[in-house]
Amino acid sequence: MKSLCNYQITERLPIREWVPNNVQIRQYAEASGDFNPIHLDDNYARQVGLGGMIAHGMLTMAQMAAMLSEWIRKEGRIIKLDVRFVQVVRQGDKITFGGSIRARSENIIVCDIEATNDKEEIVLGGVAHIMQK
Repeated sequence: MKSLCNYQITERLPIREWVPNNVQIRQYAEASGDFNPIHLDDNYARQVGLGGMIAHGMLTMAQMAAMLSEWIRKEGRIIKLDVRFVQVVRQGDKITFGGSIRARSENIIVCDIEATNDKEEIVLGGVAHIMQK
């Protein structure tokens, strides 16, 4: 596996795929205390115009953080994670997480990050700052 210090500007980050399911969404609701019915009640989510239940945005962000953590392993840590939620994520969507190196200094790597669904729509985008140990 390639060491963090060997990644260069414009280089792509490893890809991580995730397919949210009902159990994960319900477990996240319990862990976070966010029981908004748009995440748990399909009929309610349809009534408010969402076309069905959606996953918590923070659950999607957590999956992005997991991708970054798997990539940096024990060689670094995430010191800043700025994201914007662009599209909703639904149970059963295939979400692909990735990114590229935007800049780096002696001990900081700045990455452009994004997650796309199986329709190739961006669902989450942002910037991560990684500090090398």
